[in-house]
Amino acid sequence: MKMTTEEAFVKTLQSHGIRHAFGIIGSAMMPISDLFPKSGIKFWDCAHEGSAGFMSDGYTRVTGEVSMMIAQNGPGITNFVTAVKTAYWNHTPLLLVTPQAANKTIGQGGFQEVEQMKLFEDMVAYQEEVRDPSRVAEVLARVISKAKRLSGPAQINIPRDYWTQIVDIEIPEPIDFEVSPGGETSVAKAAEIISNAKNPVILNGAGVVLSKGGIDASIALAERLDAPVCVGYQHNDAFPGSHPLFAGPLGYNGSKAGMELISEADVVLCLGTRLNPFSTLPGYGIDYWPADAKIIQVDINPDRIGLTKKVTVGIVGDAAKVAKGILGQLDASAGDAGREERKATIAQTKSAWAQQLASMDHEDDDPGTTWNQRARDAKPDWMSPRMAWRAIQAALPREAIISSDIGNNCAIGNAYPDFDEGRKYLAPGLFGPCGYGLPAIVGAKIGQPDVPVVGFAGDGAFGIAVNELTAIGRGDWPAVTQIVFRNYQWGAEKRNSTLWFDDNFVGTELDTEVSYAGIANACGLKGVAARTMEELTDVLNTAIKAQMEDGVTTLIEVMLNQELGEPFRRDAMKKPVAVAGVSASDMAAE
Repeated sequence: MKMTTEEAFVKTLQSHGIRHAFGIIGSAMMPISDLFPKSGIKFWDCAHEGSAGFMSDGYTRVTGEVSMMIAQNGPGITNFVTAVKTAYWNHTPLLLVTPQAANKTIGQGGFQEVEQMKLFEDMVAYQEEVRDPSRVAEVLARVISKAKRLSGPAQINIPRDYWTQIVDIEIPEPIDFEVSPGGETSVAKAAEIISNAKNPVILNGAGVVLSKGGIDASIALAERLDAPVCVGYQHNDAFPGSHPLFAGPLGYNGSKAGMELISEADVVLCLGTRLNPFSTLPGYGIDYWPADAKIIQVDINPDRIGLTKKVTVGIVGDAAKVAKGILGQLDASAGDAGREERKATIAQTKSAWAQQLASMDHEDDDPGTTWNQRARDAKPDWMSPRMAWRAIQAALPREAIISSDIGNNCAIGNAYPDFDEGRKYLAPGLFGPCGYGLPAIVGAKIGQPDVPVVGFAGDGAFGIAVNELTAIGRGDWPAVTQIVFRNYQWGAEKRNSTLWFDDNFVGTELDTEVSYAGIANACGLKGVAARTMEELTDVLNTAIKAQMEDGVTTLIEVMLNQELGEPFRRDAMKKPVAVAGVSASDMAAE
């Protein structure tokens, strides 16, 4: 069938059900964006391409549907880098479309030219360049298929002079692959080990959320064994929080109950997780990873198995199917050893942690440091971060989707939210970019317009995405609620400075004259400030009601004292020692 290359491209997008594109308009993409309105593809024109990528990530994570990132070749595409690498470690299947400078000028250092394939080769799960106009549909279909199968961003690079070519082409049918239930031998071995366990623990990761039926399969297995279920860092939605076997998140500022329970395990089933190092770092002074336990790791990607922890059995497969396979092969007596004692221990450990968490108002200082005490003394009537999180929990709807930016105040909240189902908790993941919270929750709202959404960000991280306030109030952009923790500092870096650099605060201070609520109001949105726990609960309730009933976007600026939580990287930092010494007098004369 004869058609233009841009028609072939759009028809292929349609055949895969790709309905949403995020980016900024540019001449290199206009031949296909011109067809978007009549094709049923919605283009969301953002204020910055990096935020557009985070919106795409948020949309796909809450819907499971592939979305598209696209922008102008050169600087528009380079602005996608951080978002694409974030999606890579979030295991988000995105389509990255990178129009390229024209073939006839490549290599001449022309306008907006950059090597876009080299740029993303370490950022994507798969990439391919269109070599001839007649292959545009074939390549695009394969790239989309790879994004789905590898559960990550995949890139198609197309020289801009390949548009508006007339080709004789057939649109290929989408290719879907059945996921693996794991190897017969490895699943049987895992079932045998678990059947003989006296204190099994399950650790759910992102793969459980991404797998169809993964959470239900892990519930069935956990209930069969009466085994506690922990979740990886920033994967609080990988098991129902209301379930009596839910032990909470591991890692930074996670659940002390989960850490204590997994420390006593003789077998750990790591389900759908790559066991990233950050998820198993010590917390609350507890080095909780069970050194002598047998470890069964299930991951759809064989390259991740055994990468960070020594495993007894590795299983390459889909989390839901592997969990069902293990359940079907358990011995009749599996879980019976110590069952009642285990159930009692889980309940007691969870209760003790819940009481402790509810009573935690302030952050401790390390011996020899006094910053947190000074922060409390300086603003005795201001909320601490933990007070704010408790006030938020009092108003947050159970069905809400939330996003969390990177940063100290957001991370302090790691132990607080839990969920009844998956695809509810969006976080920047292990690439750790700032500026994720607002755009991710906007993408989530586009994907789930009937669900309340709330984004969280510290004031440093929010400054990176603040320009999106100029975009999201227009036309048919949906309403969201965004919370900004306002303490006028880069908190994580400031905590590092108090611990290892003698309070030498280089680059950690933010402008106290800036009002993010004021900026929101100036952009035609609603901006409010909250200074007490009662006020915060009240304004959040009002904002969510306005979001759902009136289509109003509200930014809530939460005024906090300058207390600082645990540092992110005790494992990577140490106090420097002066040897030669540095002096301003050594600076060369002008």
